[in-house]
Amino acid sequence: MNRKERAALVHEGLRRVIEKRTTELDHGDPFELLVATLLSAQCTDERVNTVTPALFRAFPDAASMSKAEPEQIFPFIRSISYPNNKSKHLAKMARQVMENFDGRIPETVQKLETLAGVGHKTAQVVAGIAFGVPTLAVDTHIFRVAHRIGLVTDAPTPLHVERQLKRLLPVDDWGEMHHLLILHGRYHCTARSPLCETCPIQFACKWYSQLAKLPGPVIGLNQKLGRYYCATRKHYFAEPDHISDRAGLEQLSCPKCGSMNVFDTRTGKTSRRIKDYRI
Repeated sequence: MNRKERAALVHEGLRRVIEKRTTELDHGDPFELLVATLLSAQCTDERVNTVTPALFRAFPDAASMSKAEPEQIFPFIRSISYPNNKSKHLAKMARQVMENFDGRIPETVQKLETLAGVGHKTAQVVAGIAFGVPTLAVDTHIFRVAHRIGLVTDAPTPLHVERQLKRLLPVDDWGEMHHLLILHGRYHCTARSPLCETCPIQFACKWYSQLAKLPGPVIGLNQKLGRYYCATRKHYFAEPDHISDRAGLEQLSCPKCGSMNVFDTRTGKTSRRIKDYRI
């Protein structure tokens, strides 16, 4: 299948199993969404949701926050990542909203990006959720999932991933796909222990198909004869060589024959790895 067909299958498959296709950041209006999204950089939504209730009681709108100094905001967000920088960004952002936008959160990505602490991803999230602007912000989950599934190629940055995904999907599906891929990456296609065996889009995943092609475990290996076993030459050895495969990924190899058909005698599992993608 081509990538556009794969994207359609992934969209349909995830829609069947993910009912709540929206942000998990608690908010009641565009101002609260902007603040929560800014705070969520390098931090979990769950953690942000523990600090925003008190923060919003103290500063319910841009007008009240614009009068605050960073030192007054800091105590409310001290438990999240980078509280010093974020408290400065919030104070300045609120003042900019009051001075440049008459106290209203700007509705376009371009105008949102003029605010302190608001990058391209944050601007897209706010514009898409609060104002219905067609956006597809790429975070670490989307970056990983899009690469694993095979929706993108030669996409080393989130911006590259964003551009390729937008070309694959109808504009009306951008926002929903953003939430679907995030939630799938957060709870199923996790960075370290993805739940591939129960994945609802396993049939469309390029990464899973590559994993399925790896050799199964070898039973009955003797650890006393060596840490590794070469299934090509059928012998044990202690120290492997390292070579790069066709994908440029470093693999263990047999020091005698150069074969990558190497197994760990402690587990019986292959040492072969499949290229993964994380930011």
